[in-house]
Amino acid sequence: MVFLFRDKSIINIFYLVILSIGVHLHFFFHAPLVISNTNDGVFSLFLQTYISDLPQTVLVIIYLAVLLLQAIRLNMILNDMRMFQTTTYTTAMAYVLLSGMLTQWCSISSALIANFLLIWLFIKLSRLYNNPSPKTLLFNTGLIVGVSVVCYHPTAILILVVLFALAVVRPFKLAEWVILLMGILVPYYFLASWLFLNDTIKTFPGYLPYLQLNLPLAQWNIPLIVSLSVLLIVLLAGLYCWQVTNKRMVIQIRKNWGVMMVMLLILLPIPFIFLHAGIESGLMSLVPLGAFAGNTFSYPRRLALPNILFWLCALIIIYNNWSFITG
Repeated sequence: MVFLFRDKSIINIFYLVILSIGVHLHFFFHAPLVISNTNDGVFSLFLQTYISDLPQTVLVIIYLAVLLLQAIRLNMILNDMRMFQTTTYTTAMAYVLLSGMLTQWCSISSALIANFLLIWLFIKLSRLYNNPSPKTLLFNTGLIVGVSVVCYHPTAILILVVLFALAVVRPFKLAEWVILLMGILVPYYFLASWLFLNDTIKTFPGYLPYLQLNLPLAQWNIPLIVSLSVLLIVLLAGLYCWQVTNKRMVIQIRKNWGVMMVMLLILLPIPFIFLHAGIESGLMSLVPLGAFAGNTFSYPRRLALPNILFWLCALIIIYNNWSFITG
């Protein structure tokens, strides 16, 4: 199966559609759940008000459309930045494939929508290197982060991503850091102003993210542990393949991969540090996971390892589909 996505052909988009339907075959029996928590931002309010009551068929179409748009967009960005030696659709394939590895990720949630902002943020960060006039870019980058936090509180961790990325990509200049922080604070400035004018400023703390160490699940069963183990194996294989080829990349591409690595390390703990975020919040880590997993499926010349990992993921997905159908 992997060889189908190693080409640049436009027909790969059709293969992605077929793969997404196969990965989420359980949607023919049960529509995706709409997960919303009114305490974690505007996205949840939007989902609860406008999405949760839609017909089941529409919910399936929305989930698959969002997933495919994100997968294709991420794949196009990495190819345009020449972050892989060849132009392939393996990143999009990995993104769609890994979305079915955890049952909690097979739902319409704020984290799923937030991945649009996360991909957009990576585009902005990748343009910082050697940018002759980065102030506007830095302000817009901070603005994206600030809006993201208002829309979905667990994205507050992206503040660390942009700060680390700025430290990695550019030499230290105090003015640039101040502009970035100003962009992050602007959405909350306008939000506080609006609440003040409406005499509801007391509700402002409810728009702030709440951090608390916790376990996202009370009980960890064997299928979940196996799924996470396979995800870890795919990630480690991707990191190994990336490390082998990293020395042959130009500095700018290495910087971009460095930003992606920072994003991966910071996004992974989200379910454990935001109260009530749940396992579904870990879906945001799918962006860097898909990127590094793309190395796993594109770099090895022999297809033995990529195919083994693909079918390991497929077995997990088949089990998850069966659990949805029989449950």
